[in-house]
Amino acid sequence: MKEKSLRLRTAAFLAAVALFFSVFVGELFRVQVVNAGDYSTAGVRVNAVESTIPAARGEILDCNGVALVTNEQVNAVVLNASYFPPTSRQEERNTILAALISLCEEHGVEWNDDLPLEFDANGNIQYKEDAQADIAFLKSRDVLHLNSYATAQNCFDALVETFQLENFDKETARKVGSVCYSLKRISFSAMNPYTFADSVSNEVAAAIKENGAVFTGVDIVVTTRRSYPDGTVAPHILGVVGKLDAEEYAALSEEFETAHADESLSEADRKTLELRAYGMDDTIGKFGIESAMEDTLRGTNGVLTTTTDAEGNKTSEITTAPVQGSAVILTLDSNLQKRTQDALAAFVQQYRDKEAIPAVGSAVVIDVKTGGVLACATYPSYDLSTYYEDYSALAADTDSPLWNRALLSTYAPGSTMKPAIAVAGLEEGVITEDTRIRCTRYYTYFTDTVFRCTDYHGSIDVKEALNRSCNIFFYETGRQLGIERMNEYCTRFGLGQKTGVEVGESTGVLASIEYRESHGGTWYPGDTVQAAIGQSDNLFTPIQLANYAAALATGTRYQAHFVKSVKTADFSETLLENTGTVASELNVSDKTLAIVREGMGRYGQRIAALKNLPVAVAAKSGTAESKAKVEGKIVEGLNGFMISYAPIDDPEIAVAVAIENLNSGSATATLVAEIYKAYFEAAEAPQAQQGYNSLLS
Repeated sequence: MKEKSLRLRTAAFLAAVALFFSVFVGELFRVQVVNAGDYSTAGVRVNAVESTIPAARGEILDCNGVALVTNEQVNAVVLNASYFPPTSRQEERNTILAALISLCEEHGVEWNDDLPLEFDANGNIQYKEDAQADIAFLKSRDVLHLNSYATAQNCFDALVETFQLENFDKETARKVGSVCYSLKRISFSAMNPYTFADSVSNEVAAAIKENGAVFTGVDIVVTTRRSYPDGTVAPHILGVVGKLDAEEYAALSEEFETAHADESLSEADRKTLELRAYGMDDTIGKFGIESAMEDTLRGTNGVLTTTTDAEGNKTSEITTAPVQGSAVILTLDSNLQKRTQDALAAFVQQYRDKEAIPAVGSAVVIDVKTGGVLACATYPSYDLSTYYEDYSALAADTDSPLWNRALLSTYAPGSTMKPAIAVAGLEEGVITEDTRIRCTRYYTYFTDTVFRCTDYHGSIDVKEALNRSCNIFFYETGRQLGIERMNEYCTRFGLGQKTGVEVGESTGVLASIEYRESHGGTWYPGDTVQAAIGQSDNLFTPIQLANYAAALATGTRYQAHFVKSVKTADFSETLLENTGTVASELNVSDKTLAIVREGMGRYGQRIAALKNLPVAVAAKSGTAESKAKVEGKIVEGLNGFMISYAPIDDPEIAVAVAIENLNSGSATATLVAEIYKAYFEAAEAPQAQQGYNSLLS
């Protein structure tokens, strides 16, 4: 019996040994054969971590290859999730963050403090203004698990508890909590590193590197940020980049998920899509060309694989190289842009102290043969280099320097409307070249209302009516045309329509019965004659006026644009070339255009400032009534305009200016003359165009 029991125990033992060895051999096979790639003969690899290499953004250049927006290398402080303590070691995290914040503040370094809570002057916690989306996320299940009606103090108390900040004073607790909040906000991980500070000095970078034991998981990453050779050049057009906000991130994430779910995507395209996906810590174009050309300027991130062997030795390899964003070449001429800005500023400054409402304005220069915008200036303006530092002051400035007046402001155009009405009258047979209308200063067709002219012109034809800006002539022409036929031609000129530029612009208003009634008003016969001289409900942007002038010059309206071409980052390949897109053929007879051009030419040659230029200029000024509230009171004033093109015989450019709170449109002639001088002097001077490839050196 004992012998049998012994045999059974022996058999069981041998079976167990056999099982052990079979498992051991199987595991050995898995390690040495199946996972041979993870355990190389050069040294056993126990860990491999992939991290993102941010791609540099594409540059923005002017039409001559002059850099307008570039990149500069900076030391960024980045938290690396592969080595930064996990949330299970929150107190260790907090110690590192407190030391990092202290180091940066000691050296005057700005770090990314995005928590939507702040202390007021009395030390009470409050919500930051205009941070509703961030406040909602802070209260959400992802962070503090609070109700939507939670107060700022509720949030702060929960922040301290959630992130174990009880041992810090409240100022330090808020700062450390801010970083903890941001780590939650971006879904902090190896592929979603967190940029703690965008740029630090070499001294701070060295201190972090030398104290690796203190700053565990804190890396110094050489990256790029936007740089401006001259931040005052075309800031309203170029725009800026900034951190993604919650709404932007949500929208981009949804776009990514939709695109990623497309089963027809190739593996290569899917990988590119993943590398171009936005992280919550990324930057994006906020307005201007930076926003309009975001997909083009944004590069494709790379991948860095870091391996650690059994002895703790680390090796890094770029497994996917980052690809810089494409270069965007603009139609803007930086020299002409600067001179236009300077001329506009000097002109406006003459009037700022003379009027109850300070003068402000804009100027636009367009290539009449392509629709390319050569210059687009707004005054007052600002410097892109200090945009974020100056933002609060700029936003509070009552002159609204952040507002792009050239593209967004709309104005009653006054007499600059008259060339379009002349074209309509001639084409529709309401008037001819020889038609004469008597101006006695008063238009008495309507028994209940008398409309006036600025002067007594006597019997006058269309050419002299344009030259002398006779209201009576255009009242009568407009009345006979009617608003529908007037608007048919104004539409061909693009008035009351977007011009097609890549950046944000206003549509404006072309006065009509439908528009008036849609806003609860009534259209009266007198509105038609008022519309004929650029009043009534007509509201156009300065860039519309410039494009309208360009169409008068050539008989063709082009789509206005700022982007001339797109090239690869090394300028070796052209990805897009914009030589001009026809928006509308005017379908107007050469004779009609010749008559109107002669009338505008007479005006241009009658005004001294334009007459003395080396090239002949065709022009039409306009003055329109305006109202503004000053210190709680409505103050009435006038706005001045001028549309023009030159040379008359072979037009190259069109110029339009709009100056608010100026008593006379004709006064803008000196400004227009300075812009033409800038253009034609540069055209005559020998220039060495900067080659694109030279920008790489």
